Amino acid sequence: MDLFSRSWAALRTAVAELPDEYFERPSGCTGWLVRDLVCHLVIDAQDVLITLVTPADTEPTVDAAGYWSLLDEPPTGDDPLDALIPRLAAAYGEPRWLKFHLDDVGSAAGRAAELADPAARVSTQDMVLTVGDYLSAYVLEWTLHHLDLIAHLPSAADPPAETLAAARAALEKIAGSPFPASFSDADALLVGTGRRAPADAEKAALSDFPAKLPLILG
Repeated sequence: MDLFSRSWAALRTAVAELPDEYFERPSGCTGWLVRDLVCHLVIDAQDVLITLVTPADTEPTVDAAGYWSLLDEPPTGDDPLDALIPRLAAAYGEPRWLKFHLDDVGSAAGRAAELADPAARVSTQDMVLTVGDYLSAYVLEWTLHHLDLIAHLPSAADPPAETLAAARAALEKIAGSPFPASFSDADALLVGTGRRAPADAEKAALSDFPAKLPLILG
């Protein structure tokens, strides 16, 4: 719960501190500008609110790692919701309205998470999991998207070190193997999810890595 709050607060703060002109720059999500990514975060926050008030009375079917599915190919943008995001982001017109909406909905999602019972069970996407596991899964989501946000913005703040470490551990659990110790937490996340190609030395370090890379999370 604490890591969820830290990762989400850090991401929202990073967005709030961005100069308006940065919203037209590319993000780390292929095909999306920073404004598109921020619009996606608004929808993510809505999903958190919806899930936390969707109780389940059956046993959990997945844990935090099982929440994620592995895709064979990266998203193409053809998915209807993915295709909607750039149009919706453009409709805001000015970055201040996107910032306002993210702060408004995002703050509510953060408060709801702090008030939720970690042991309670919730339902989302035909899965049942505990609130604790659901929020743990989102630590990976927030941290990856924080890296996406700052991918081409070198002056923006990095994700907190503790949430980077937790996100790396989550990705390693999904992969079923730790990344080489020579990888920083950020590099493990970026290379592991295909957000950047590995350098030659990283390829060599990954020569015995048992999982197929990249891990495309869906």
